[in-house]
Amino acid sequence: MIDKKLLSILVCPVSKSPLEYDEENQELVCKASGLAYPIRDDIPVMLEDEARVLSPEEKSAS
Repeated sequence: MIDKKLLSILVCPVSKSPLEYDEENQELVCKASGLAYPIRDDIPVMLEDEARVLSPEEKSAS
């Protein structure tokens, strides 16, 4: 579980938009840039090269 205070200050390094926590996949998701950043050992990996590109379905999901 990611700390809510940390989540409130983190933004996507590409779009500078807020991130959403996806607990099931252990990722921080940015709908604006279409990227999902992994969380490894409770540490968000905020590197564009490490991010996964969201599918069209994931981008449109609420």
